Amino acid sequence: MNFDYDAVTLEYRERLLSFMDSHIYPAELLPHSPELVDELRREARARGLWNLFLGLPNLQYAALAEIMGHSPSLAPAALNCAAPDTGNMELLASFGTAQQRERWLEPLLDARIRSAFCMTEPDVASSDATNVDTRIERDGDEYAITGRKWFATGALDPRCELLVVMGKTDPTAERHRQQSMILVPRDTPGVTVLRGLHTFGYDDADHGGHAEISFAGARVPAANLLGSEGSGFAIAQARLGPGRIHHCMRLIGMAERALELTCRRVTTRVAFGSPLAAQGVVQDWIAESRVRIEQARLLVLKTAWLMDTVGNRGAHIEIQAIKIAVPSTVEWILDKAIQAHGAAGVSQDTPLAALWSRARTIRIADGPDEVHRRSLARRELRRYT
Repeated sequence: MNFDYDAVTLEYRERLLSFMDSHIYPAELLPHSPELVDELRREARARGLWNLFLGLPNLQYAALAEIMGHSPSLAPAALNCAAPDTGNMELLASFGTAQQRERWLEPLLDARIRSAFCMTEPDVASSDATNVDTRIERDGDEYAITGRKWFATGALDPRCELLVVMGKTDPTAERHRQQSMILVPRDTPGVTVLRGLHTFGYDDADHGGHAEISFAGARVPAANLLGSEGSGFAIAQARLGPGRIHHCMRLIGMAERALELTCRRVTTRVAFGSPLAAQGVVQDWIAESRVRIEQARLLVLKTAWLMDTVGNRGAHIEIQAIKIAVPSTVEWILDKAIQAHGAAGVSQDTPLAALWSRARTIRIADGPDEVHRRSLARRELRRYT
């Protein structure tokens, strides 16, 4: 394993760091609007910073996603590297038909539209994806979709035109072959957005929000099926692996920004006659944060290297390990950064509270900690039974 930046990565890093300084960080101080994001996108495209998640190996992309993580509300969207569109584009690239790719992938790659991924449901324990209760029933040349989804990120964006929906086509089949995925236009009759959902009080409008959606017999052509009937669970797993590592790459950047803000804060604030930086407990937070960042980054880079060399299946253990380790590690670092900032840490005057809410939410999104721990422990135990 060699994690040195190669020439391609170094060149992209230089361009991206310049873009962050000249456009992203100043834009954080402005109201986030679609017009602002469009302006940033035009500049990113002009600089050749576009759709990097598809065009680069994971190991090269890791360094760039980390930089984007310094400003997760703007940078990924500006580079067209934001979830859930990235995962949906990867699905369409891997499993979509030529017609599906032309209809949906091309405008997504061009950022002319947005999409949402509809898997989680409010009425079942969605940590077990086989629980999904939404029905996708064949009726002649169409499928009818009935059910309810929530936390469908991106669905509240007015540019969202595609919903990627997971449901059951055959409840009598083998447990992991009951599910299918289907492409549902956002304006399909029978599709109703019931409400927007908040995470820790944030509406996450910069990500298109999180929607609860009702499907009341919504009908789409049979040609909208993604892959084949019964392949939905496998397709979901193929989507979630890259999604998990992308989250973790960005989380490292969030941790780096939190540590930088902490160090700047404690060297300029004086309490009880000395800078906060002179306090032993603060020094302990800083040292521990650096150690945890380096540990987490190495595990993420190893995972990226394995995904590039032996494939996602060969990196399954490491993907689960980073999903367990990185969000909780970054949550801890952000918590200490908030504490060092006092009241400012929980206010809108720093990005820390919003970053903390993202890190905490990722401990649930794409599979909660406990599911990954359970699966990882079972894999480990198999070697001895």
